[in-house]
Amino acid sequence: MGRGAAVGLKGSISGILAFLILLGVASSAFAQTSQAPAAAATPPAQVREMMQLMQTPEVKQWMSTQMAATPAAAAASENQMSILSGLLQHARRHVSMVSDAAMTLPSQIGNASSLFFGEIAANGRQRMAAQFLAIFLLGGIVESIARYTFRRRRRRLTAMAGMHLAPRVIPALVFAAATVFTLLSFGWPPISQNIAIVCVVALIVQRFTISLGGVMVDLIGLARAEEERQGVPAPTMPGRAVALFWYRRCAIFVIYFVFGWAVIQSTEPLGYSQSARLLIGYFLGIGLLLIAIEAVWSRPDKDEKRGHGISWAFTVYFLLLWSIWVAGFNWLLWLGIYALLLPRVLAVSTLAVKSLQQTEASFLATRRIATVLLDRGVRALIIAFAAIWLGRMLGVGADTMAAGDTMVDKIARGVIGGVVILLAADLFWHVVKAFIDGQLLDSPLDGAATDEEKAKRARMQTLLPIFRNILAVVIAVIAALMVLSGLGIEIGPLIAGAGVVGVAVGFGAQTIVKDVISGMFYLWDDAFRVGEYIESGSHKGVVEAFSLRSVKLRHHRGPLTTVPFGELGAVKNLNRDWTIDKISLNVKYDTDLVKAKKVIKQIGQTLLDNPEFGPHIIETLKMKGVEQFGEFAIEIRLSMMTKPGEQFVIRRNALAMIRNAFKENGIEFAVPTVQVAGDRDADLDAAVARYAAHARAGGEPAA
Repeated sequence: MGRGAAVGLKGSISGILAFLILLGVASSAFAQTSQAPAAAATPPAQVREMMQLMQTPEVKQWMSTQMAATPAAAAASENQMSILSGLLQHARRHVSMVSDAAMTLPSQIGNASSLFFGEIAANGRQRMAAQFLAIFLLGGIVESIARYTFRRRRRRLTAMAGMHLAPRVIPALVFAAATVFTLLSFGWPPISQNIAIVCVVALIVQRFTISLGGVMVDLIGLARAEEERQGVPAPTMPGRAVALFWYRRCAIFVIYFVFGWAVIQSTEPLGYSQSARLLIGYFLGIGLLLIAIEAVWSRPDKDEKRGHGISWAFTVYFLLLWSIWVAGFNWLLWLGIYALLLPRVLAVSTLAVKSLQQTEASFLATRRIATVLLDRGVRALIIAFAAIWLGRMLGVGADTMAAGDTMVDKIARGVIGGVVILLAADLFWHVVKAFIDGQLLDSPLDGAATDEEKAKRARMQTLLPIFRNILAVVIAVIAALMVLSGLGIEIGPLIAGAGVVGVAVGFGAQTIVKDVISGMFYLWDDAFRVGEYIESGSHKGVVEAFSLRSVKLRHHRGPLTTVPFGELGAVKNLNRDWTIDKISLNVKYDTDLVKAKKVIKQIGQTLLDNPEFGPHIIETLKMKGVEQFGEFAIEIRLSMMTKPGEQFVIRRNALAMIRNAFKENGIEFAVPTVQVAGDRDADLDAAVARYAAHARAGGEPAA
């Protein structure tokens, strides 16, 4: 800092302090003036009369009652005023402390320079310069060599599962290892050692920021290309230009923040005061503020209509956060940062995992549980770290929470423990849900090779969704009880009360309880499964889905019926084990039954040899014999045993084959006929006689 700038800064700060001092003096003078007693004077007669009335017992009792009723409101108001006054005093003290540090900053810079360069001179300037230069350069040199070696073996490495990220991750790991090795290889004096450690941490963080950001951009680009290849109408991934913009801005922000942190951490062993370090941090924070504002105003994905309004809103929000930071309200600052960044960080982590899933070469593409563990695990780590860091900013550390017995320690311990419990419950639920959904997707009914496997899959499709719903309720209830217990709430009365409420609800909702219990016994008895055709009273159809209290039946004509378990009653399952289909035929009385039996036997063998029908036939079509003698035909009975649901198609084809075979072998089906009998010759003779009689009489012949 130049001498003129320092003088100007000192003058401006001195002017602000003088204004605050004058304001405080004026306020105290005004308070003293307002509190000075008035000059003694003789009270008028009305005042003396009022004072006499106040001495009466009735007035004293009324006044004591009124004064007893007001302490609570007065205490609440006083408490609010004390809180506001305390916050204001805290801000004033903090600003005053930082302002005072500006006066002593030049001298502290001189002292720090003397300490650092004195240590450097005592240990050899060339040697210390070479060591610091090695920290900043050796990691990059080794990384370049590793990158060259990696290019030669890139194809073989990227062919391995999950190694498509290697081009960016492996060089960063090599850089970190080389930098840490360089730090450990040299001997360091105390001050230089602290500064070197801080520099190594900053270098590694900025290197991994660049690498992981590049990985994120590559994954988004691959996922976007995959969506475009599949012709997705509304792609979920942002374009590469948008991803590159936010990658560069975030990388600049993180790198600036890390090296600013390194500067502030390096000032501690150099003897800077706490207030001076805060002042340096506030000035470096202006750079962060400008980077954030520039990113908001130049973002490529902003809406043209509302873009400027949103940009101004974010600008004001950033300025407010910086002002809160300068005022010393760190807890409020971190709440504002969490409200802004935490949802976006979680969204970015979800986007990264989704990009890994959509990438064709990704090792997560077919691993559902690994995907859930990565997605929910990263979210859980982010939220847990945010909660612990916020507790630290509030002055509630892990050691104080574990050993403290104050109300704040108990509440903080309960809240952070509750967050961890909820995150663990969420992770466990999503892992179990992913496993169950994976089992359901991997076991479709259409893909079963044998009847036993089909029955197993049907039972799995029936029971797993119900088990998933029950498990969700159990996890939610246990997690809620554990959180309440961690907050210090006695859960024993809650459990007892829940039991009483459950009994009351059971009496009030007997139908629902009946449906649920009936459904449990239907499932226990394995009465039906998903995909089976059942009949119960007036309801029939294919079982499509279950819930805790009802079953959905799809009629063969299309309608979907939801039937409560309590209304099912006796269930006829048409899809279990086997079914016997019987056919009745009517043939004429002169039919050769032995020949008909041989023809039907040949048809049965033909059906059995058919590759489409044979696997579904247990006992082929046979003629059982004569069922009865009818008025016009002999009724013969045929039967066959098939797998459930296959008898309809086989029956239709068998009837068509029987009709053709009977026709070829001269076997006729009997049909009812009507015969009209009479003496035709006698009628003809009578008609001739009448005609002759009329002819002799000379008349017209009768009709």
